[in-house]
Amino acid sequence: FREAGGFDVVSHHAAQIDVRISVSDPRRDASINVDGFLNVIEAARAFGCGRFVFVSSGGVVYGEPDVRPTPETAPKLPLSPYGVTKLVAEQYLHYYRSIHGMHAVALRYSNVYGPRQDPHGEAGVVAIFSNRLRDGEPVTIFGDGEQTRDYVYVGDVAEANYLVATAPLEAIERTLPDPQGAEALDVYAFNVGTSTETSVNELARLLMKVSGRTVETKYAPARPGEVQHSCIATDKLKSLGWQCGVTIEEGLGRTYRHIAQEVAR
Repeated sequence: FREAGGFDVVSHHAAQIDVRISVSDPRRDASINVDGFLNVIEAARAFGCGRFVFVSSGGVVYGEPDVRPTPETAPKLPLSPYGVTKLVAEQYLHYYRSIHGMHAVALRYSNVYGPRQDPHGEAGVVAIFSNRLRDGEPVTIFGDGEQTRDYVYVGDVAEANYLVATAPLEAIERTLPDPQGAEALDVYAFNVGTSTETSVNELARLLMKVSGRTVETKYAPARPGEVQHSCIATDKLKSLGWQCGVTIEEGLGRTYRHIAQEVAR
């Protein structure tokens, strides 16, 4: 930061993203996702930053919401330490806006997928399933598979990042013109998703369809800290001109082909 003399935009994506790790070791999760966040935003404040974009999570900060698709103003009741750290960071953003005048915004991603996603970790079920299909191995679904997620393609997420990084602050503030109480946090927050729910069972079926491969599906016990249903509303982001341009079937096809081609190189 010091050598660069400040930045027009700082986009903070780095995080510990495994919900299971956050449940088993919440101190480690907080050390990375809260202390690490503070390291970055303090440097941005000290050395100059035109716009600070923080990646939160629409999949966890709302917990099990009563309304789906869930708007930004819904109650925030995370069910995992990972979700708690994301919400804590958003509250810090409010502090930095209010006290230091920083132009800080949050993007609450749903489940992002796409080419170059790591197929070997525990995060990123699309990449994990694609890797298994490519290798002819069984896919494992935790729980009954009827849990739903809002899967959004990485290219559409990149467009959202560019939009909020460059939009005038006044335009961002107009997306929620009359915030009430705690909604002040949501003026500068944007859900990024498709507003469409897809079950994990359906996801596996679609991947088998686009890949032209069929493998055994195994079921394992549900994992602690995971929400049952997640689907977020994107009207606020759309008011800035954003549109979700890639359907799930098209996006899954692109992702599978990329993973299949990787092993052929």
